[in-house]
Amino acid sequence: MSETAIVFDIQRASLHDGPGIRTTIFLKGCPLKCLWCHNPEAVNPAQQLFFHFDKCMQCGDCVAVCETDVHHLTDGKHTIDFEKCTLCGKCVEACNSNALKIKGKAMSIDEVMHEIMADIDFYKNSGGGMTLSGGEPLLQLTFCIELLKRCREKGVHTCVETSGFISAEQFQKILPWVDIFLFDYKVTGSTEHQKYTGVPNERILENLDVAYQHGIPIILRCIVVPGINDNDLHFMGICDLDAKYPDLKGIEILPYHTMGNNKRTSIGKEETLTDLETVPAEVAGKWVQKLKKLGCEKVSLSR
Repeated sequence: MSETAIVFDIQRASLHDGPGIRTTIFLKGCPLKCLWCHNPEAVNPAQQLFFHFDKCMQCGDCVAVCETDVHHLTDGKHTIDFEKCTLCGKCVEACNSNALKIKGKAMSIDEVMHEIMADIDFYKNSGGGMTLSGGEPLLQLTFCIELLKRCREKGVHTCVETSGFISAEQFQKILPWVDIFLFDYKVTGSTEHQKYTGVPNERILENLDVAYQHGIPIILRCIVVPGINDNDLHFMGICDLDAKYPDLKGIEILPYHTMGNNKRTSIGKEETLTDLETVPAEVAGKWVQKLKKLGCEKVSLSR
């Protein structure tokens, strides 16, 4: 029987998730609870209802078909009791404005490979391939290993974007099948890391070291959030990793943006960091220049 996983999105022709033109497979589930998470619909490993507030026409069709009193229209406002949703999908089918979706779909290896292989010519011509992302894709480890193996068999370049928060034993299993890692480095210092992501970072740094010692190419991805890690301690932490691992393929700075908050309300979660705005390009550019002055030459803004 083919292994399956809960996939919440597949993006073809992606230019931001590794080298070349890629197909990025987003898997649900993440052990971290980052305050700035830009894919909050990926944290829960299960399927869940997703509501595009801006698309709702307030027609009431969802109210009429829902049997568990999830949807309410009151004084021109559509509210949702997400806890009551049984994921029957009737409201999604009834919604003519595509405002409602079920995030997460069980897909087999064969189904995902069909999506990946559709763009094989683009991979060959651009040096691209397939990227596993999430969430934390390695939470669905068996599926990931089997999918990576199948890609290797078909000559498709493989990339894994990971937080690195996985047991050392499990992490070792994935290494033979990865051509490049996009490895997140979120906050310097384990106490601060746990404060803002919900987990300490010792295991993450150990797995980063293991991947590097195995000779697997790594691009370090560093989210920078004003008031949290836009400070000398974190910038020096990035530079220290650059010095410790001189063969890193790159260090990408990802400036904070508010997209995640918009999606949090769509799954019934409260917004976080409500006092922050998307980081202006000029501010992000100054971060890059500061890191270069500190000796981190391969740093760049994420594309």
